[in-house]
Amino acid sequence: MRLGKAMHQMTMQMELLPEDRGEAPNVRRSGEAKPGAQGNERSGSDRPMELMERVVERGNLKLALQRVRKNKGSAGIDGMSVDDLLPYLWENWERIRGELLGGCYRPSAVRRQEIPKSGGGVRQLGIPTVLDRFIQQAILQVLQPIFDPTFSEHSYGFRPGRRAHDAVCQAQRYLQSGRRWVVDVDLEKFFDRVNHDVLMSRLERRIGDRRLLRVIRRYLEAGVLADGVVVERHEGTPQGGPLSPLLANVLLDEIDRKLERSGHAFVRYADDCNVYVRSKRAGERVMERLRKLFARLRLKVNEDKSTVARAWDRKFLGYSFWVGKGREVKRRVAPKALTDFKERIRQITSRNGGRSLGKVVEELRMYLLGWKGYFRLADTPGVFHDLDQWIARRLRMVQLKQWKRGATVYREMRTRGVPDQLARAAAAHARSWWRLSSHGALHTALPGKLFEQMGLPALAPH
Repeated sequence: MRLGKAMHQMTMQMELLPEDRGEAPNVRRSGEAKPGAQGNERSGSDRPMELMERVVERGNLKLALQRVRKNKGSAGIDGMSVDDLLPYLWENWERIRGELLGGCYRPSAVRRQEIPKSGGGVRQLGIPTVLDRFIQQAILQVLQPIFDPTFSEHSYGFRPGRRAHDAVCQAQRYLQSGRRWVVDVDLEKFFDRVNHDVLMSRLERRIGDRRLLRVIRRYLEAGVLADGVVVERHEGTPQGGPLSPLLANVLLDEIDRKLERSGHAFVRYADDCNVYVRSKRAGERVMERLRKLFARLRLKVNEDKSTVARAWDRKFLGYSFWVGKGREVKRRVAPKALTDFKERIRQITSRNGGRSLGKVVEELRMYLLGWKGYFRLADTPGVFHDLDQWIARRLRMVQLKQWKRGATVYREMRTRGVPDQLARAAAAHARSWWRLSSHGALHTALPGKLFEQMGLPALAPH
């Protein structure tokens, strides 16, 4: 049986599962917030169904299943793939559902995965099993409409309808208003240091369903499989699960509210918080206060990476700022982001890759489209033009490496319409790949338009 047909039949089987017992008819669809839910109102006490019943409601589960399948992702400690999830649910969902409704479901440990950071060091990820990602997604779809409408307008990270671009543009507006100093706060290993008791106390203010609270705490306390051994975890909410970003926002919303009440101009994206002020002295006062506020949440400011500085000297979400004509504040790609970009391009166009030019262009295309989409707000067309020229030179170098010998270089040049004298001059330096890649003969033989025809996107606007 073809995979697509099999998956379709399994989806139909999911539709034909017995109706969930104990649910009231005509309830509000999961994923929709109750009108007027504000402040510290406890959820689950005055609604048509308790929150855990909403989590296991059929429509909510279908949406969660679609999202997990769309996100794909690697397997957890049990080795189950996303494609294995549907048949597993068909066989085991009644048991799992009973455990969730009874408040006795126990998640599996997460699989530790280390992701190298561009500046050195590693980021620790905790990869839940596919089943636990599915359940976390179902919980998220119920809790997010309850919590998100009450979050601060200054918070942009991992929220529906909000993007990193919105945060960058808001920071730009603060600078344009005259707040040229920034309190740049970096939290030390935030996701690894979240205190479970502090976080649960914030959740208990809004969630009245004790079963759901127990399951969330068990997700926080689920062990980590490292080197074949499951290690207990007493703090942190590991990055890698659908619930972690929402839990981070629940905890840090308290900081947002304190800053708002003080009238500060700030932008927060997850654990990355910038406060914009008019003087260094004001910034130092804000920094001292933030240290105390974070300490109350059992969080620590990373003193090595946090500072009060001129906004032009700091980066925010990969961008930095500069002043153009008429004292207009503009956006640019931060120097570190440019350095990381060039390093990645060098890796893709490595002379020792052993791949055809077409394969190199294909890999570049996938990377460049994502990078260009994110940094499209930068007001620096000249920088993008220079990068386009540099990338084209890297590709000419790749092709020269593949031609190898001077005789081959000469023949290929002549085939591509390069005059005999220029082709001979270029072939004489055939082994100096990088030097020769800027030669006029190479621009004739391998023009920029050729790479565009092969699918290479241009960074600079035409």
